Amino acid sequence: MPPSFPKNVQLVSTTRFFDENTRSCLIEGGYDNFNLALHVDDNPIQVNNNRALLVSKYHLPAKPKFLEQTHSDICLEASSTQCLGDAVVTREKGVVCCVMTADCLPIFASNQAGTQVGVAHAGWQGVVNGIIESFIAKFDTKDLLVHFGPAISQANFEVGRDVYDQFVAKDKSLAQAFVAVSDKYKLDIYQAARIILKGLGVNNATGGEACTFAQKGEYFSYRRDGAQSGRMAHLIWIS
Repeated sequence: MPPSFPKNVQLVSTTRFFDENTRSCLIEGGYDNFNLALHVDDNPIQVNNNRALLVSKYHLPAKPKFLEQTHSDICLEASSTQCLGDAVVTREKGVVCCVMTADCLPIFASNQAGTQVGVAHAGWQGVVNGIIESFIAKFDTKDLLVHFGPAISQANFEVGRDVYDQFVAKDKSLAQAFVAVSDKYKLDIYQAARIILKGLGVNNATGGEACTFAQKGEYFSYRRDGAQSGRMAHLIWIS
């Protein structure tokens, strides 16, 4: 729990393992034992069992609503009947907001009173498409706490000139989040998010030290594991 977040707000980022003692089951390029996504061709029985274990392991007050994420700019209210989106917010106690990632940046947010929370899925495409802006627009930025969950680090996030051009076309200041390496670029998705947040009036965000690609013993990584990468869940709720 970030030290700045209210005590009545709970947040969780899962790892690729259900239990620290089960790391011995690591399979090279495999789903391991705590994949929570049904869309990555894992065994659906195992995935649904994992989702049930997720509720019990973290004492969730309700089952999360898993979104159909498309790197959009859509931020939903948790009470919405829609599932297509890349961020979700709520003011209701006991409602679990959830996104899934495997390298993309999860962004948690809460107001200081702990009466409104949410989480966003911000991969590079979502950042370009405006998911951070849509997400933050749901809150009062004068009263907002933000925390970054685990994402891929700049050292391991190589992109082409096309990605760089899209970021700079969106906001020239986003060039600061790139380092040129030969004919490619290394993108710091954490820094890009901070630049956008600062432009929206949010100056403090904790987190940003993890690397899903490098920390193989902790996290799934699509860039590292490919098509058989599982997905981690990032959950936040008001207790």
